Amino acid sequence: MTDEGGYTMEPATIEKWSTLKEVQEYLGVGRESILQWIAKRGMPAYKVGRLWKFKLSEVDEWIRSGGAADRGDDENNDA
Repeated sequence: MTDEGGYTMEPATIEKWSTLKEVQEYLGVGRESILQWIAKRGMPAYKVGRLWKFKLSEVDEWIRSGGAADRGDDENNDA
């Protein structure tokens, strides 16, 4: 595909949405840890109906910025 100037345009890649279970497996942590991180630490997550959905790139960035660092303030720290 080319634009008006004749340059090749690559189709945009769209990151797929991940489920809570997929994020559990990706991070190797339990369901309750993820739900606590969403509620108390601002983990990037989106509620779609009754389901939580995630973009792994956003989760990775959140982790790199220290969002998942052990603060010792979680009631149920199963990470």
